[in-house]
Amino acid sequence: MPVPSRIFTTAIRNGEIRKLGTCIFHSHNRNLCCSLPPHSLKTLHALLKTASPMTLGSGRSIKDNPLWYIKTQSYRTTSQQYYNLTPPQVNSILKANEYRFKVPEFDGKNVSSILGFDSSQLPANAPIEDRRSVATCLQTRGMLFGVFDGHAGCACAQAVSERLFYYIAVSLLPHETLLEIENAVENGRAILPILQWHKHPNDYFSKEASKLYFNSLRTYWQELIDLNTGEHPDTQEALINAFKRLDNDISLEAQVGDPNSFLNYWVLRVAFSGATACVAHIDGADIQVANTGDGRAVLGVQEEDGSWTAVTLSNDHNAQNEDEIKRIRSQHPKNEEKTVVKQDRLLGLLMPFRAFGDVKFKWSIELQKMVLESGPDQLNENEHTKFIPPNYHTPPYLTAKPEVIHHSLRPQDKFLVLGTDGLWETMHRQEVVRVVGEYLTGVHLQQPISVGGYKVTLGQMQGLLMERKARSSSVFEDQNAATHLIRHAVGNNEFGVVDHERLCKMLSLPEELARMYRDDITIIVVQFNSHVIGAQSKPGGGD
Repeated sequence: MPVPSRIFTTAIRNGEIRKLGTCIFHSHNRNLCCSLPPHSLKTLHALLKTASPMTLGSGRSIKDNPLWYIKTQSYRTTSQQYYNLTPPQVNSILKANEYRFKVPEFDGKNVSSILGFDSSQLPANAPIEDRRSVATCLQTRGMLFGVFDGHAGCACAQAVSERLFYYIAVSLLPHETLLEIENAVENGRAILPILQWHKHPNDYFSKEASKLYFNSLRTYWQELIDLNTGEHPDTQEALINAFKRLDNDISLEAQVGDPNSFLNYWVLRVAFSGATACVAHIDGADIQVANTGDGRAVLGVQEEDGSWTAVTLSNDHNAQNEDEIKRIRSQHPKNEEKTVVKQDRLLGLLMPFRAFGDVKFKWSIELQKMVLESGPDQLNENEHTKFIPPNYHTPPYLTAKPEVIHHSLRPQDKFLVLGTDGLWETMHRQEVVRVVGEYLTGVHLQQPISVGGYKVTLGQMQGLLMERKARSSSVFEDQNAATHLIRHAVGNNEFGVVDHERLCKMLSLPEELARMYRDDITIIVVQFNSHVIGAQSKPGGGD
């Protein structure tokens, strides 16, 4: 059963939302207020000396932010417990959500260009607001991979992770298959399976909402049947249509409501929270990456000399993207030019400029009030949902329409990394590709130690060599590329080497502090079959 989101109150200071009375730090609001137990004060002061906290949108660190404050509470836990993690305990935390799948060499239709994938997650929020999904398309070709980053709770990310791939799969189906599926439903026969999911046990589906979700999906494929053009669906168009249609259904379900009180509350929670999505559809040598928000897809390319190059297959939809700022400003009147993007946020509040849900940035004020007044008391009493963004004149300000980028795989393209922004805030894309590339080839145990221009003492160098020796031991050995990358994202020191002491501290932070130093991290690493790709890229090698 989905975990109910915590209710929080809001206050306005300098035109921005402050969330008071909770210890949830949402991934798109860096103005943080929290309530800390006494022991956490000591922990915080110690960590401010040893770790670099996440920076605010303005570039300042959290400790420099005048808007956050500390209030004491009594907890029984002692700060000493936070640092006494052994290597096996560290591994247990890092590996708790890892998953690995090896793709069969021949799936009955073709030899796969994908060897397999590794995925892993590390929470900072409680509950984690990130989600992930991987599935094989059974009625068409290809596989789908996706990472989803929720904000204002996990509800929207949960719903999108369950539903989006079905919408994409249906959008890709030929007319005859859609008719066959509809006839089976109409006559009470078994339906053709559309997707084969590859899920970690923690990646659950909401059973309570399954019927509602199915009915909305069925309405979509019925409309596709009625709109039959006779042409085979284009992958890029199918991805765009699937993203937009699911977001529209999320909005419509919240407006219509449900006689079941739990479902009625759930669909509203989904609509009023939000989620970004970065999805890759891989079919043979063709990759289509559909991105909405600030998740990212990066290709690992191995050059002839063995070095690694990062090729980004998505664009971030935030204030660092000038094209996005121009797009948003062009969709609203001239007199809103200075308010539509303010302090690098949409309407001064939201960091991603594209997202699912977030109806507070899409619905008219009248519609928001009407839905909330007729909705359950838990939502109507929530100050966050009732709050209207400042300078809210010409909605919608937000869209879930993805930007789709196509890439034709080459033999030198070895892997694809999909990650939520918790990864990219911590590591540069080139460093990500280097770490994964060296892990997959085992080179990280053979190369000379690089200190990146730093002056090091003999003692420091001995420490680095001892660290390498420890990493090569079975205690530190990772069997999953995504887990290995998370280990580096959280534990790297200034030399780009995992510092076990730092890693222990970061992993043992209590809930109320963890979100101040990092975001939820979700990673999928897809490894490619270079031999198959090379054969397909030759004249007459493909289908």
